[in-house]
Amino acid sequence: MSDLASLVVAGVLGVIGVVADGEAGAEIAPQRAQALEHMVRQDCGSCHGLSLSGGLGPDIRGRAIEGLETRALVEVILDGRPGTAMPAWRPLLTEEEALWIVDYLRAAGSE
Repeated sequence: MSDLASLVVAGVLGVIGVVADGEAGAEIAPQRAQALEHMVRQDCGSCHGLSLSGGLGPDIRGRAIEGLETRALVEVILDGRPGTAMPAWRPLLTEEEALWIVDYLRAAGSE
C-alpha cells in the first residue's frame, strides 16, 4: 500500500473511530496527521528502521503489533520504556496524537 493510501486508510479509521481492540480512534486535523506521519517515518524510523520493520527498536508494523492492546501502545509512545532507547514523547504529543499513531501503525504498517 502506498504511503498516501495508507494515510487515507488511517485517516478514515480515525474519523470513524475504529481500532483493533475497540478503543475509539483519534480525530486529528489533516495537516497535523501529515506531520505525525512524517514524525513516525523519520523520528520513529531512526530506531525502528525506515520501513519500521526493526532496527535498534523492534518491528512496529501492523503485523508485529496486532496482538498488543491499544492502551499499552499509547502508554509506550507517551512514556517510553525505561532502561531502553525508547524515549517518552509525552512532552511533544497528546494522548489523541499517540492514539492516531497506533491507528496509523496498524493500518499503514501492515504492508
